[in-house]
Amino acid sequence: MNKKNRGCRIFIIALSIYLLVPFAVTLIYSLFTEWTSILPTGFTLKNYFDLFQNMEFWSSLARTVVLCVVSVLLTIVLVILAMYVIAVVNRRLAKYMQLICMIPYALQGVILSIGIISLYASSTTILSNRLLMLFGAYTILVLPYIYQGIRNSLNAINAKMLIEAAEMLGCSRFRTWITVVIPNIAPGLLVSSLLAESIVFGDFVLANNIAGNNYQNIQVFLNRKMFTSSGLSSAIVVVIFLVVFLITGTVLKLQKKESEIR
Repeated sequence: MNKKNRGCRIFIIALSIYLLVPFAVTLIYSLFTEWTSILPTGFTLKNYFDLFQNMEFWSSLARTVVLCVVSVLLTIVLVILAMYVIAVVNRRLAKYMQLICMIPYALQGVILSIGIISLYASSTTILSNRLLMLFGAYTILVLPYIYQGIRNSLNAINAKMLIEAAEMLGCSRFRTWITVVIPNIAPGLLVSSLLAESIVFGDFVLANNIAGNNYQNIQVFLNRKMFTSSGLSSAIVVVIFLVVFLITGTVLKLQKKESEIR
């Protein structure tokens, strides 16, 4: 192993340790009754027993997973269709698409939630439904991340050249987009989807302001428990981390298997 590779490995290990320290401290805190001196005292699993027996926790976790899946999939479909129009019909629309997709970067959660409520709460249509507003808000929130992943992937594979080559072989543009382009940008879709998933899992403001207890996600549940038990709150944080890690690991493993098959 040369010095450059050794230095890179040491840097990655040091960075991993630095990033895992907060999680390790939270895990330790959730396993002890008090930590008032150098070392914690009173080892216990009560926080986890209480948490796993709480049906409200499981319901909140399930709602969060549904929010992730629906909002991310909806955003992916919308962006892919819009990028098809840009790649096939009029490439000059790309700059306007980029501008629209970058707007959510400047919208803080409080501003976005208040704007959505002010605009649709008084409506007499289905758009006044708080649950529908929440899913729409998360679709907007993850839009920049999904768009960047899809755009970068399309640029990397030269989608225009692929479409033109398929047309010469007698394949329609839309069929080429579905059967050739989308499978080739799947890794970029995966990475951006995982990033969007972590954002939805970590959001509190939108869920609390728009839906509140009507559709309580895991962060709203965590916020309520912070005022009752710090140990239980730490256990919730640990479980959230493990769930996100499990979802990410499963998706990456499936991607690796698919790559090996190809």
